[in-house]
Amino acid sequence: MPTLALTNFNIVVSVLGGWVSLFGLVSYLIKENFYLSEALISLLAGVVVSPSAANLVRPLEYAGSEENLSAITLYFSRLVLGVQLVLAGVQLPSRYLKKQWKPLSVLLGPIMVAMWIATSLLVWALVPNISFLHALVVGSCVTPTDPVLSNVIVKGKFADHNVPRDLQRMIIAESGANDGLGYPFLFFALYLIKYTGGVGEEGGAGMAMGLWFGETWGYTIILSVIYGAVVGWVAKELLHWAEERKFVDRESFLVFAISLALFIVGTCGMIGSDDVLACFIAGNVFTWDDWFRLETIDDSLQPTIDMLLNVSIFMWYGAVCPWHSFLDNGVIPIYRLIALGILVLLFRRLPWVFAVHKFIPQIQEVRQAIFVGFFGPVGVSAVFYLYITLEFLDSLKVDGKQREDVENLDEVVRVVVWFLAICSIIVHGLSIPLGKLGFYLPRTLSGRVSGAASTDRDAAAPPFRLGSRATTFVTDRLRSRRNSTDETPPGGAAGAGPSPINPVYRIGGTVIPANPTAISTGLSSGRDSGQLDSITAVAVTVGSPPAPAGRTIRFPDEEAHGGILVDEEDKQ
Repeated sequence: MPTLALTNFNIVVSVLGGWVSLFGLVSYLIKENFYLSEALISLLAGVVVSPSAANLVRPLEYAGSEENLSAITLYFSRLVLGVQLVLAGVQLPSRYLKKQWKPLSVLLGPIMVAMWIATSLLVWALVPNISFLHALVVGSCVTPTDPVLSNVIVKGKFADHNVPRDLQRMIIAESGANDGLGYPFLFFALYLIKYTGGVGEEGGAGMAMGLWFGETWGYTIILSVIYGAVVGWVAKELLHWAEERKFVDRESFLVFAISLALFIVGTCGMIGSDDVLACFIAGNVFTWDDWFRLETIDDSLQPTIDMLLNVSIFMWYGAVCPWHSFLDNGVIPIYRLIALGILVLLFRRLPWVFAVHKFIPQIQEVRQAIFVGFFGPVGVSAVFYLYITLEFLDSLKVDGKQREDVENLDEVVRVVVWFLAICSIIVHGLSIPLGKLGFYLPRTLSGRVSGAASTDRDAAAPPFRLGSRATTFVTDRLRSRRNSTDETPPGGAAGAGPSPINPVYRIGGTVIPANPTAISTGLSSGRDSGQLDSITAVAVTVGSPPAPAGRTIRFPDEEAHGGILVDEEDKQ
């Protein structure tokens, strides 16, 4: 007799697969029409299936304990960051870090320090009974910008139309590099707490600073940069060698960057170095000669893996986030928490980027400075550093019990960092659609009001139909000239049928003919003969590039963007 097998595995796989499938059915509509990120939508989906709502996914029950759940979330975040940062490094042009080291040093130096101090001051001011040293720990967790959430402003239709290519690349490079550089800020405070706290261990501040320079900067940061560069270079040369000898097939070639990320995350984790920074450096060195980037620029495997990881991690965050602790905790009331979230979004990054934007050539206008300053999201990297912090605090024990001076710090970090991450995901996820709505809504209402007064005048005008061929003044004149010419063609038989006029198409904001030479010749000759005195209107059709051989489906994003474009800088 058939029996139901409602096991945890079956439920989780069903929920994840069902959500990815449902999201995929409307993904273009959500991302390109409504400008909503998959991170925000997946986070909300995770909340719906979490123990706080439908109780379909029960992470704590699966993990068995709070410690195991923290470890799973930490490792999952590491995996996603590692893959994301290798792909971010691969996206950058040849020798990008070397060419753009000056603006990057501004963003990774004074800007990160200012973000850290500003956030820590806000935490110190609004969280009751917390020392500034403890506030520095919280501030360091949310200092790095998140590469996953940054994708909403560097990919897709909004980025193509509103964000210059150079600025997109700078945002990618900054979000990739500063994720790994969060370690010095975090362990500066943690080592001081360990050795100079209320019952600090022997050694004092001197021991703390020695470990900070030697272990954090030397072993964690510098070693990871060297390791990532070496692994990326060796991988590039090996792939070149295998491809030249036709040893590697197309599938293995495309997935090579993903496997490289997994290798670096695992090996750096074993030696205890900064796997996040190593992945970003390896990705950029791997495409140092631009060969792999240009070979895979029109491939969809990497974006597909990227999307699956994004959807999965934010669904997991929605399920494991301690939602109840925002209201019920012993460290900060909800009204202070909300005020902290608002102030951090406003003053964590925006004033400092605006102050130094003239030293960053990619930021050419004031509005671009405001845009870059505001979009410094807090997300996966913040959760990653949160659990690094909790792991470190768990080691500060005396006689098997946590030290008194840090017994509340783990709750402060957990509540505040999770709340700031959720605020950033929601606010930055809704900023672009709300901004677009605020821009178009008044114009739509104004157009409807003014349109009522001009209905009669518009009725007499020739129709304009986007996507269908329409008769125009220009095509009428050219058709009449072509017909009159074809009636008595030189050297041809009289009475030959008139040849059809070449249609005019619109691609983007440019009006071009299907046969530019013929139309331009016709226009110039008509203008010289006085037949075309003025051009009052041109109604055109949108032409989409032909589908690749063997394909019968062209997706909306391919039609909108016309495929992958390679600019002149990409070719160099």
